[in-house]
Amino acid sequence: MGKLSIQGVFIGKAEDIGGGLRSAIDKQRVNHRLWLWPQGLGSDEQGDLRFHGGPERALHHYPAEHYAYWNERYPQVAWQAPGFGENLSSLGLDERQVCIGDVFRWGDTLLQVSQPRSPCYRLSRRWGMEHFPREVQDSGRCGWFYRVLKPGFASVENAFELVERRYPSLSVAQALVYFFHEPLERSGLQQLQQCPALSARWRDQAARRLASGRVEDWSARLLGQPLEGMSA
Repeated sequence: MGKLSIQGVFIGKAEDIGGGLRSAIDKQRVNHRLWLWPQGLGSDEQGDLRFHGGPERALHHYPAEHYAYWNERYPQVAWQAPGFGENLSSLGLDERQVCIGDVFRWGDTLLQVSQPRSPCYRLSRRWGMEHFPREVQDSGRCGWFYRVLKPGFASVENAFELVERRYPSLSVAQALVYFFHEPLERSGLQQLQQCPALSARWRDQAARRLASGRVEDWSARLLGQPLEGMSA
């Protein structure tokens, strides 16, 4: 792993985005220090807590390097962080170099990688491209989430350092392959199921596939469904 540089820290407020949906994907840069809670960063919000946020998805990290790829694919879009609704943007670390269960020190906090991001239709709603979430999923440029092991203050000026790696054989990139690209490959599913640092949601889904021999329907997540994110 080379030198890691945090390029930006971002938080957002949940807002109506039409059709009865709420989202906090449109985040804004923050330069002062924030308190990182087990539920998330400062006053950062989620549009629908059934599917976003929570202790195992408290912070979303997206590599800034990926924007060069999306600029080449879609030059009509002015791609830049936080275009994917990320909380952290960095240079020097991507899905191939970070592993499930990795523990990082950031300011006063300790973070643990909990799962890759599962792209959803909020991305297509933001950018006006219906099949964009599936393209993000297929590309493997999804970013990842953290759980908070130690709350505290952190800012863009603080170092971001790897302090522990327990599962070097399960990178975020490999977890994405097992979960999305080879979703019924049994040895991969078994590795996901047996990794205690992986989020319960992903481990449970791996167990269901092993038991049933079937892959769940992804259309609601990728294309949207009427009830997800509806305002009360």
